[in-house]
Amino acid sequence: MTTAPTASPLTDDGYGPAGPYQSYVYAYPHKTAYRRLPDRPALRELWAAEPKDALSLYLHIPFCEVRCGFCNLFTRIGAPDGLTGAYLDALDRQAGAVRDALGDTDTVRFATAAFGGGTPTFLTAAELDRLCDIAEHRMGADLRAVPLSVEASPATATADRLEVLAARGTTRLSLGVQSFDDTEARAAVRPQRRADVEAALGRIRDARVPVLNVDLIYGIDGQTDASWLRSLDAALAWRPEELYLYPLYIRPLTGLGRRTHAPDPAWDALRLRLYRLGRDHLLAHGYEQRSMRMFRRADAPPEGADDYACQSDGMIGLGCGARSYTARLHYSFDYAVGMHRIRSIIDDYVARPAEDFAYAEYGRRMDADESRRRHLLQSLLQADGLDVAGYRARFGSAPEEDFRAELGRFADRDWLTDDGTTLRLTPEGLAHSDAVGPALFSPAVRSAMAAYERK
Repeated sequence: MTTAPTASPLTDDGYGPAGPYQSYVYAYPHKTAYRRLPDRPALRELWAAEPKDALSLYLHIPFCEVRCGFCNLFTRIGAPDGLTGAYLDALDRQAGAVRDALGDTDTVRFATAAFGGGTPTFLTAAELDRLCDIAEHRMGADLRAVPLSVEASPATATADRLEVLAARGTTRLSLGVQSFDDTEARAAVRPQRRADVEAALGRIRDARVPVLNVDLIYGIDGQTDASWLRSLDAALAWRPEELYLYPLYIRPLTGLGRRTHAPDPAWDALRLRLYRLGRDHLLAHGYEQRSMRMFRRADAPPEGADDYACQSDGMIGLGCGARSYTARLHYSFDYAVGMHRIRSIIDDYVARPAEDFAYAEYGRRMDADESRRRHLLQSLLQADGLDVAGYRARFGSAPEEDFRAELGRFADRDWLTDDGTTLRLTPEGLAHSDAVGPALFSPAVRSAMAAYERK
């Protein structure tokens, strides 16, 4: 069972029971708060009253050539012969059912698209071409007219795959490097050689995808200030438009999960020091901080999708690990981390007939309070902060009225500033984003996460 606290995780010292690194909040509520929906609501009914003129499209590929020791994503290692093709067949069936549920073609428009996983480039070049066809011809997303982000690994960023992605309109390629130090990569259970990473980066630059993102991790066993700076400089040599700096987490049911999960103040201090070192290094090299993790080169091409807002616009997720968001329900399929259960869920997905995809099976309903929390979280954890007028226009109240206690605790720690128009985390507040986010979880969501049975 998980051990999420049932009260606010922010204690008097500014940390909860797990220190400053409690949880990476990339979506709220987390899928461990989802439950089976006994009424299996029809997607046509869920989407009937939703605005559909600026949707986000996400296609999930649950396959990797190797599973990193820190990874708790929904993915399996390898694929038996025929499984990737069968998965794309199921994805095509799901796309048809979902597109039918969205209704009138003239009212549906996608403002952004992404392929994630897993590792989308685990697919062959021909399969990637088919994946793009599903997004374009089945769902109606114009991939050459909207931002399209694709995740890749060094081993699968081959020239033929990159050629397909570039030709189909990919505007951003995110490469999971984690470390340029071979010893550190092995310590993170990510077997790779720096020479292979550098070769993959060269192929990506040759493909002329407009935005290259490089993911790096700090807090790996044996990592030092010097080795962290060497990895940063190795990445900077390629002048990536974006860099994501992730703190290492040790999660249950992962390769590194055999380690203790007890609070470790020394490890927390190391990660905070390496974070600040990396942040300051990138700021000094012409990058702007967009969140705790994301840094963008000041002269990078525009990000696009100015008309899509993750706080309010809907998301269509296709694939057995993808989420979809409406205003009143977030939904997906069953969730697992353990290999045996993941394989079972993928096999179930692949075997489904088209009509089975017209309903939501697992999810969490969003009431007014949860909608406010999600809007606050997804705004406050970005460097731009929360526009108070926009919040008031949407909810009819001020964030200070709705979250007085939580925001007051952040301000007392000098983590939050308020200039009358924008609530924004201070640099130290951004450094503690992984404590700020969980402190804003509702008691009901924390309780559901605590009751989730790991599988």
